[in-house]
Amino acid sequence: MTTRQTVMAIAMVAAVAVLPACGSGGGSDNGTSESTATTQASGPPEAPPAGFADVVERVSPSVVTVRIDSGVGSGVVLRPDVIVTNAHVVGTARDVMLEFADGEQANGVVLASDAVTDLAVVRSSRSDLPVPEYRAELPRPGEWAIAIGSPLGFQNSVTAGVISGLHRDIPGAAAQTSSLVDLIQTDAPISPGNSGGALLDAEGRVVGINEAYIPPDVGAVSLGFAIPTATAIDVADQLLENGRAAHPYLGVSITQLTPAVRRSLGVAVEQGALVTGVDRGSPAAAAGVQPGDVITELDGNAVRSVEDLLSALRRTRAGAQVPMSVQRGQSERQVTVTIGERAG
Repeated sequence: MTTRQTVMAIAMVAAVAVLPACGSGGGSDNGTSESTATTQASGPPEAPPAGFADVVERVSPSVVTVRIDSGVGSGVVLRPDVIVTNAHVVGTARDVMLEFADGEQANGVVLASDAVTDLAVVRSSRSDLPVPEYRAELPRPGEWAIAIGSPLGFQNSVTAGVISGLHRDIPGAAAQTSSLVDLIQTDAPISPGNSGGALLDAEGRVVGINEAYIPPDVGAVSLGFAIPTATAIDVADQLLENGRAAHPYLGVSITQLTPAVRRSLGVAVEQGALVTGVDRGSPAAAAGVQPGDVITELDGNAVRSVEDLLSALRRTRAGAQVPMSVQRGQSERQVTVTIGERAG
């Protein structure tokens, strides 16, 4: 069997089951439990004397319930007549129903969505919506985290915890969607219907858009994830301006490097992103990358997994020339790749 045939015969298996935090009845891929230990706070810091009631009261009008025929999710006011939510919340729907904290309802029209980051923007027929403060810089692990959304349709439900980690990539999730990388991790409970809702800091600033959680049946305890505000605003602005969002593009199909595959290909490294295909005319093809190669570093970022490569790629810019380390059998190659661009 040739190297290409060996590579193409590899099956991609998700390492953990990851569920979108919406109530649309989405399924999950079964797999083994997560092997990488995740640091969890032993307990949140002491809450303010009045708790977060004032913060919740102030911000709740900016968090909406998004309903479609097949389920329910959440959204956050981005502009007085625009809602940002997850793309998986609206799915292929064009029209949605928006429900607000004051009991009012309004029609919503999905303007555009982006599959790469799992974000969408919705125009509301109601145009006097309060815009919350968005925090551009990332929160720090250990800071308070407050999640507001509509889990299982319970509107404007509030849960609290801490920021558990940053730049989280869910092992095996790239086989499901490339959106599950470079996320904020929180132990504020997130449930189906929370998708697209707000993750706040203690001052009520939006630090992320709730995205997904790992369910308890795989051994997880309060493992929730959110898209950082900076990513959400950048993509939403592009969607509103252009109807699409542009993303860095390398042009490879990748999967995890397993011990069996490593032995079969005679690869000297133990970790990396295995290239199973290279798009014709892509930046990777121009750099000489071939199926069977293992990418171990991109632009100074170590690549130990598929998720590592997606995270490193997301931090680059189209047109940038960046170094990349590639292992081919027993030989390591240093190449320069010019990052391309693709629409989500």
